Amino acid sequence: MSVKAETTAHTGNAASPLAPGWLAVPADLNALQEPMWAGSVERNDAGSLTVGGVTVQELKEQFGTPLFVMDEADFRARARAFKDSFDAAFAEICGGVDVYYAGKSFLCTAVVKWVEEEGLRLDTASGGELAVAARAGIAGERVALHGNNKSDAEINRALDMGLGRIVVDSLDELVRVGDIARVRGEQAKVMLRLTPGVHAHTHEFIATAHEDQKFGLSMAADTTDQAGLSAAEEAVAAASAHPGIELLGLHCHIGSQIFEPDGFALAAEKLLRFLAAMQEKYSIVMPELDLGGGYGIAYTPVDTPRPAAEIAEAMAAVVRSTCAELGIASPRISIEPGRAIVGSTTFTLYEVGTLKTVRVDAPAGSGAGEDGNNVTYPRRYVSVDGGMSDNARPVLYDADYSAILASRTSTAAPQLSRVVGKHCESGDIVVRDVYLPEDVAAGDLLAVPGTGAYCWALSSNYNYLARPGVVAVRDGSARLIVRGETEEDLLNRDMGA
Repeated sequence: MSVKAETTAHTGNAASPLAPGWLAVPADLNALQEPMWAGSVERNDAGSLTVGGVTVQELKEQFGTPLFVMDEADFRARARAFKDSFDAAFAEICGGVDVYYAGKSFLCTAVVKWVEEEGLRLDTASGGELAVAARAGIAGERVALHGNNKSDAEINRALDMGLGRIVVDSLDELVRVGDIARVRGEQAKVMLRLTPGVHAHTHEFIATAHEDQKFGLSMAADTTDQAGLSAAEEAVAAASAHPGIELLGLHCHIGSQIFEPDGFALAAEKLLRFLAAMQEKYSIVMPELDLGGGYGIAYTPVDTPRPAAEIAEAMAAVVRSTCAELGIASPRISIEPGRAIVGSTTFTLYEVGTLKTVRVDAPAGSGAGEDGNNVTYPRRYVSVDGGMSDNARPVLYDADYSAILASRTSTAAPQLSRVVGKHCESGDIVVRDVYLPEDVAAGDLLAVPGTGAYCWALSSNYNYLARPGVVAVRDGSARLIVRGETEEDLLNRDMGA
């Protein structure tokens, strides 16, 4: 029995004045609110959440909690949707698109194999991620390496593996990469990461195309330089003259968790104009253009992610019209979705522990207490057996999540709750505001959707908690793709007195 529904106002319970304006009381606390969940997640007739036909109780019994639970078929479907949609949209423009899965969002050898089997390439951001790629056996020419401060060892590993591209972030790094390749008697395949100065509507820590941040080569003219060249133009000239560099093209990435299309379109137009200018000035034809990723997903019911086909068609329209205006052939386009593929494939399964309710003052502007009387309202804290060690995003970015009672259904009234972890930090919040049934109790299982991206990847051992495992579920069976840590794993690194 599939139970998925849109969020509507609850007819029998007024929203708490403590709830943020976007948080409506669900009409049915047992329904899975779209579009936050993977395709196979539903409730069975007994009320248990299932994924790929496996119940959360079975998952807890076999693997414990907390646990990252991934729908493998959903991952593959989302990867395929990006590849198929972008290939179709760009078929007549540049023969299709190279889709690089952004491994920094979540990476393990199983995922690398899925990515390759679905026709995608792989984007890495460190030597460790390159090591995962090598162990998985993906061909080096299908792998890219990012990073603003690559070590000599990472550059040499990229060359050893025959990487299809190294994305260079600065003039200093360009020279280092070129010199290392030249000494080896090779040419490094290089793309230049530019900062087009596009403002992405997202958290400032994950907006990456404005000037005042660490990534990329500025496209703004340097007024202190006699020639007035931008760092981006200096890099094009230097790369084209360096014997250790094969200049493939340009790259940009405007940020992450972005819903509005304007930024992507403006960045594409700016880079195409720059590419055309460099072609005319230096007679350099750069055959590739990477427009990055950053497409948003639904963490809460009000988030409205765009389908891959819609993104592809909008970007293709800009590339087509701009190239026609400039009178140039379109370069081969590539993109780098990560979160948009893996984020919604996964939920984190927790067990509820302690609960407590406190009374707090009504917030200013809520309308309560306007007669001068102090009005307080209840806030319930629901503690789970994980926390900021398996999801650091709320404390890092004020990221919003949702949660649902997973082990059973309930007819109890909704109560505004705050799901918190077990760490010795007041900021250890998993879900800041969510309506859960009043009768949630110790031993219940909660599921937090949308945790496939940047949760396991950012996980830690704070308070010496072991990091959870990752389970892939498909067609009624579940298997570990990343083993959860044990206390012995933690102690093995302690070298003693």
